[in-house]
Amino acid sequence: MGRPTIADIAQRVGVSKGAVSFALNGRPGVSEATRARILEVAREMNWRPHSAARALGGARAEAVGLVIARPASTLGVEPFFAQLLSGLQARLSRQQVAMHLLVVEDSEAEIEVYREWTSAHRVDGFILVDPKIRDPRFAALEELGVPAVVLGGPGRHGALASVWADDREAMVSVVDYLAALGHRRVAHVAGLPGLRHTRRRMRALRDSVKRLGLADAVSLPTDFSDAEGAAATRTLLSRDPRPTAVVYDSDVMALAGLGVAGEMGVAVPAELSIVAFDDSVLTRVTHPSITSLSRDTFALGGQVADVLLEVIADPGARRDLKTGTPRLVVRQSTAPPALGKGTKAV
Repeated sequence: MGRPTIADIAQRVGVSKGAVSFALNGRPGVSEATRARILEVAREMNWRPHSAARALGGARAEAVGLVIARPASTLGVEPFFAQLLSGLQARLSRQQVAMHLLVVEDSEAEIEVYREWTSAHRVDGFILVDPKIRDPRFAALEELGVPAVVLGGPGRHGALASVWADDREAMVSVVDYLAALGHRRVAHVAGLPGLRHTRRRMRALRDSVKRLGLADAVSLPTDFSDAEGAAATRTLLSRDPRPTAVVYDSDVMALAGLGVAGEMGVAVPAELSIVAFDDSVLTRVTHPSITSLSRDTFALGGQVADVLLEVIADPGARRDLKTGTPRLVVRQSTAPPALGKGTKAV
C-alpha cells in the first residue's frame, strides 16, 4: 500500500475530502465527533502531511539537510564528525528542527540531492561541509535560492553564510612549536588534496620552511583513513634521513602513525614527535598521549546550527562567523629531536 492520502481517509470514514481537510487542519466546518473520528483514522493509517503541499501553504519543513561526500567507512571512525553531528542536533532539537543526513559518493551526487530535497521541500536549509577548490556546490545552492551555511573558510562562498576557523594559523602554531623544540625535518600526513582546508595547511607548512629554517617539509595527501595514514607514515619513516616530527590531519591517522612507528622500531617521542590536528578521547587515552590541536567541536556544531537557523528566519541575512583558532595541547608525543639514526644536526 502506498502513502495514505486525504481521499483514503475520507473513504474510510465516509465523509468528503473537504471535511477531512478541515479536521486535519483544525478548521471549523465539521462536528467534534466527526473530527475525532477523522483524526483517529489518520493515526491508524499513519497519515502524514505531504511536504510539497505544506510548502504551497507557506509552511516550513522544520528540518535541515546535511549531505556528505566522503567515504562512509572513514566517517564512521572519525570522532570529529560524531561530535559535530551531536552539537548540530542538540541545538536544532531545542527548536524542534530535525536533521536529514545522507552520505553520497561525490559532489555531483550531493548537488542532485540538494535539488531533489529543495524541490520536494524536505528541508528548509542545508549545511555544507568540506569546501573544495573551485567548489560547484556554492553556485548550485545559490541558484536554488535555499538558505545554507558553509562550514569551513575563509574563502569565497558567494552569498552563502559561513562558519570557520583559521586552519593556516592553526598549522603555523604547530610548526612554530616543533621548530622551537629543535625539529628541522617536519612532515605532514594531510587529508584529501581537493579540500580547501587541506591546501591551506599544506601551504602553511611549505611557507614555514624559509621562515623557520627547516631542512625539509613535505605533505602527503590521503583519504583520511587509518589505512592511508599508516601507509603514508611507512613511506616517511623509510626515508633517509627521515622526518623527526609528523603532523596528522586527523586523530585517527595520528593513532595509525603511532602504531606504524612502533612497528618500525621508531620510539615516540624520543626519535619521532607526533601531532594530531584533531583532539579527541583517542588522543588522550593512548600511550603516549598525543599532542593535539583542540577545539570544542560539539560547540562548533551548535554555532553552525545557530547561523543556519538565522538565515532560514531571514534569508537576506549574510553571516560570516569566525570561530576561535584551535589551540595546541601539549602531551607526551612531542619532545626535542634526538641525534641518531635518521636525524642530523642542522
